[in-house]
Amino acid sequence: MGGHVNILSVLTGAVVAWLFGAVYYTTLGKAWMAAQGKTAESCKAEFAAKSGLAKFAPFVLSFVGALIMGVVIYGILTHSGLWSLRAGMITGAFCWFGFVLTTVTVNNAYAGRKVMLTVIDAVHWLGALVIIGGIIGAWGP
Repeated sequence: MGGHVNILSVLTGAVVAWLFGAVYYTTLGKAWMAAQGKTAESCKAEFAAKSGLAKFAPFVLSFVGALIMGVVIYGILTHSGLWSLRAGMITGAFCWFGFVLTTVTVNNAYAGRKVMLTVIDAVHWLGALVIIGGIIGAWGP
């Protein structure tokens, strides 16, 4: 990557993807819980039983993950030399298809989770990666 990363584009992509996730899972919260075999009450009880730091760890990890994804997409775009909204979105979609969709599907299959959970989670990551890639691609190096 030549030692240079447009940190502002990576940070912006991560923030927008994280906000997308918040809206997405708020909208699909009941379906997501049902796909896990949980209820709102069981989720509230699990949350209440966690320590202070453990309550917020998933949110922090989601954001850190989005930052790492952004840096990786930045590196791919740097190596390809293709800097545009379209190239970034396609790169994000290819990363999702090759690495995220496959991993989520395999992990959920081995764990015996419902197909709907895989669909909900995988679509979230598609949106996140397309958003991150689009922002980074549009902003350029």
